[in-house]
Amino acid sequence: MELLDKTINSYFDVWLGPRDPRVKGWLLLENYTPTFIFSVFYLLIVWLGPKYMRNKQPFSCRGILVIYNLGLTLLSLYMFYELVTGVLEGGYNFFCQDTHSGGEADMKIIRVLWWYYFSKLIEFMDTFFFILRKNNHQVTVLHVYHHATMLNIWWFVMNWVPCGHSYFGATLNSFIHVLMYSYYGLSAVPAMRPYLWWKKYITQGQLIQFVLTIFQTSCGVVWPCAFPQGWLYFQISYMISLIILFTNFYIQTYNKKASSRRKEYQNGSTAIANGYTNSFSSLENNVKQRKQRKD
Repeated sequence: MELLDKTINSYFDVWLGPRDPRVKGWLLLENYTPTFIFSVFYLLIVWLGPKYMRNKQPFSCRGILVIYNLGLTLLSLYMFYELVTGVLEGGYNFFCQDTHSGGEADMKIIRVLWWYYFSKLIEFMDTFFFILRKNNHQVTVLHVYHHATMLNIWWFVMNWVPCGHSYFGATLNSFIHVLMYSYYGLSAVPAMRPYLWWKKYITQGQLIQFVLTIFQTSCGVVWPCAFPQGWLYFQISYMISLIILFTNFYIQTYNKKASSRRKEYQNGSTAIANGYTNSFSSLENNVKQRKQRKD
């Protein structure tokens, strides 16, 4: 294993240049192998998990889901606060910020972004809970792609560009995750579900996040500084892929469902309007059923 790690590290060093020495020896960052193994394990669970659960009863997981989502909500809130204060303390330039001019604030950003990287490993549990609860329709291509890639991308970010211009996307994403995991935590409590109305707006917020990240990253291309340009082009490309996938998800989930409901209502195929059963239609059906029984 040690020989493999040395070979992989030497290859990365040739390909990407020297690593940032400030993260040398940090947990999970020294070698790529653990991150790669975790990712392969995740994909195996995605593949084999539904097969294992096929003939089993779904698990409730209600109690642990509340705790899990509360924990990620608090972690996301912590990361958002620390990133914002770190950026202000370091006087970060919105248009382009290198990785070595923020002084002690750079180290604060690096420490927080390590937690951001580690949170991507924790978030693998999102998928595992879907599988245990047999909500396999939620394990989409978008879901798996996003979870599997983020951990790997941030391993590279933490080793080569762990602060500077890298802060922006993580800051926005942490804020969105405060909203998202608080929603998931509350939705695990059945009594709260009728009051949760902002799921649709979380997806909209994610799309806005990607657009803003592309804009801010592009500023570093137009008005360059010492931040490596290759990382900026990669981030723009990755954000575009997420915009395409999230837009497709949004259309499939919300626009098509709304259109389907309107058609059903117009065709008289349902007797539900605004969440309430049409009592006249129900009464008419009951009368018809009684007549049929009498005949």
